[in-house]
Amino acid sequence: MTDKNEGSFFSPIRTLKEEKHLAPLRGRLFNIIFEADTPAGKTFDVILLILILLSIVAVMMESVSGIRVEYGRWLYLVEWVFTVLFTIEYFFRLACVRHPARYALSFFGIVDLLAVIPTYLSLLIAGAQTLLVIRIIRLLRIFRIFKLTRYVGEGRILMAALKTSRHKITVFLGGVLSLVVIMGTLMYLIEGPENGFTSIPESVYWAIVTMTTVGYGDIAPETVLGRTIAALVMILGYAIIAVPTGVVSVELAKAARSHAPSPLRQCSVCMLNEHEADAAYCKRCGAPLSAPNLGTRI
Repeated sequence: MTDKNEGSFFSPIRTLKEEKHLAPLRGRLFNIIFEADTPAGKTFDVILLILILLSIVAVMMESVSGIRVEYGRWLYLVEWVFTVLFTIEYFFRLACVRHPARYALSFFGIVDLLAVIPTYLSLLIAGAQTLLVIRIIRLLRIFRIFKLTRYVGEGRILMAALKTSRHKITVFLGGVLSLVVIMGTLMYLIEGPENGFTSIPESVYWAIVTMTTVGYGDIAPETVLGRTIAALVMILGYAIIAVPTGVVSVELAKAARSHAPSPLRQCSVCMLNEHEADAAYCKRCGAPLSAPNLGTRI
């Protein structure tokens, strides 16, 4: 006797068959879109980067009045073509992961969504399409495409060094702030409003500009004593620059010794991108990692 629900759309049997049928396609799609180790994946990512660059150039060119007057209609059409392509790519990314919501709420998921929203928003708000320059953030994928993930690991080491040395740098910045307030107050008392030092905040601004060796020149001391203090502040500025550099360098050396190289593989379930190349299961959710198919061709 045939089960009457076997052929229904919501049948568990049909759903299971669909899942088994779609799993290989989803895996191939995941390898192409998210894995740069496959030839097809690397080709996809390189083409994607080229499209991102071209779309950013189009947005920049549209901001030039002469080009906008002559080619504005074509640039508008080109921008819509890019937006449609990126929208399709975004939905493909959601389709090939097991939990689309997790990817949609991830960093790159949010960036991918923001990369297409401004064009649609421009239908309601004029000029909103200029926000499309946010697409340049998507170029961060170049680290994965061209085997530069190790530099992401180096960035983590740098962030760890900055985090470790934050207390020392905070104390240092507090000392610098006190110093510029003192020097600015002295210059206000010595030079006075007649030489451009109209207030203590204005004088503190001069001290910051001078100590950081920027030297705009909009305010300058006129008296001998004021110039002497200015020379002292300039020399002090060079010494101050060396202090945080030394602090961070020491912590950077410590962090480099304590951090292991950054893993490379990505999980299709929770999107964690911290797995060794030979890892079989995700360290966060335990899902099996899709084996990269180095011979994938589309």
